[in-house]
Amino acid sequence: MARKSRKGMEMDAVLEEAVFEIPVYNTALYIRLSVEDNKKRGNSVESQKSIMENYAALNPELKIVDTYIDNGTTGTNFDRAGFKRMMADAEAGKIKCIVVKDLSRLGRNAIDTGYYVEKYFPLNHIRFIAVTDRYDSDSGDNVHGGIILPLKNMINEAYSLDIGRKIKAQARQSMEHGEYIGARPPYGYVKHPRDCHRLVIDPETAPVVRQIFEWAYEQAGLNTIVKRLNDGGFICPSHHKKETGLITHENLIGSGKWQTFTVNKILCDEVYIGDMVQGKTKSINHRQVPVSKDKWIVVRDTHEPIVSREVFSAVQAHREQIAAESIARAQSPYTLNIFKGKVFCAHCGKPLHRQRSQRKTGPDVYFLHCIANSRIAKGTCPGVMVDEAEVKRKLAAFLCSQAVTPTGENLLSRQRGMIADERRDAAASQAAQLRQGIGDKQRFLQGLYETFVKGILTRGEYFTMKAEYEKRITAAMDEIALLETEMRLYESSAAAQIGWKDGIRQLDSGAALNAELMNRLVERIEINSDKTLVVTCRSEGLEVYAHD
Repeated sequence: MARKSRKGMEMDAVLEEAVFEIPVYNTALYIRLSVEDNKKRGNSVESQKSIMENYAALNPELKIVDTYIDNGTTGTNFDRAGFKRMMADAEAGKIKCIVVKDLSRLGRNAIDTGYYVEKYFPLNHIRFIAVTDRYDSDSGDNVHGGIILPLKNMINEAYSLDIGRKIKAQARQSMEHGEYIGARPPYGYVKHPRDCHRLVIDPETAPVVRQIFEWAYEQAGLNTIVKRLNDGGFICPSHHKKETGLITHENLIGSGKWQTFTVNKILCDEVYIGDMVQGKTKSINHRQVPVSKDKWIVVRDTHEPIVSREVFSAVQAHREQIAAESIARAQSPYTLNIFKGKVFCAHCGKPLHRQRSQRKTGPDVYFLHCIANSRIAKGTCPGVMVDEAEVKRKLAAFLCSQAVTPTGENLLSRQRGMIADERRDAAASQAAQLRQGIGDKQRFLQGLYETFVKGILTRGEYFTMKAEYEKRITAAMDEIALLETEMRLYESSAAAQIGWKDGIRQLDSGAALNAELMNRLVERIEINSDKTLVVTCRSEGLEVYAHD
């Protein structure tokens, strides 16, 4: 048998002795970049990350597990997606140390920032480090400890408030001078190539705006105008902005079809008669709220108009007349729509519109129909039109039948096997074993660092072994997360099954189909042009078909 070297035995002894001595901190790097910081190269996302990574490299006990970024967000409050995600991970025990470039990156609100640094982090045993401010909550010689720390937080808050006031004052002054301060120009205009605060007519889209006003001047309704635009192949504002690079995010692009909301917004906008109307909203607690019309900032004749004032005034007068007649028209209230958010066209996927037909005698009749052909363009969809009462009758009969058919029996009994105690116990046992293995590996990493500090391991050996064990720990943590998700699904599925059974019993005993039962039993209903239903039940996402 080969003899073990003295150096190897010494290393084992040191590992055993040091395994509980040096703590390893699962570390989060937090980066915040506000709008005004974009002009400061030293505060860029890359710069902040580089500073913190270099600091962590010199402190091997800091194990970076994730980076949390809030780009373009204010530091005056903590309503930030990245910060919230980081705090959720901290509360879940995933991170034990938070590193920022400086205190202002954490926040510029003195009270809240001070609370986190001086109260919350220590109470939850979270180490906090501000690199360039030379603050480390685990160090006794902090440069900004004691009275200096809250003072610096107050300075950061005062700076943020001062910057905010200056930006708002400058924006208001620009609006009062008739300068356009929006990020994207209105449809029909582009920004002047040498002055981003001036609007000039866009020769490509301005004719579309003129056509919309001409149709409205002829007293065509919004639905009619939308159909004409879509049938004529006119490009809608969001897709034009996509083509010109003004917007790139898919959530802002839309379907590519004109909508009544878009046409209505164009017809109401005075920018098309050459007037600049801004300041319609203001920020309160970081939310945009409407401003009364008498406080809007209006500057006349700031740019070339697309439509005449006479045409614009005539369009507004007609629209006001239609609105007044609609308000004056006496109407009985609509009944509760139990299908709201649940019923869709099986062909185009759009929500079905609920329409009422009033009767002089007897109750009103309600229909569910697809509005794609009437609101978007002819031929968009095969079309669906069905009596709401007929849908209720079919759906109730179908749901009750599920309790007695083989499909229903399978649905009501399948859950028992899915949430069997044996499977839950096996998953829990496997997760416990993985956690124990993670603990063993983390203790080994602690001892490994000590041996590196004492010179027993070379730098290359240390980082190679460290990376391998960190990889194993990450894989185990991912597997635990999957097991925990699986167990939660067992529990939520069991609760859904109880609700399903109870709802079926109520319907089977003669209860009427109402909104509460709909929410409990049905996830989605798709209706075909032949009036057949495709029902997705809430119980297990089971998709089944209901026919006449």
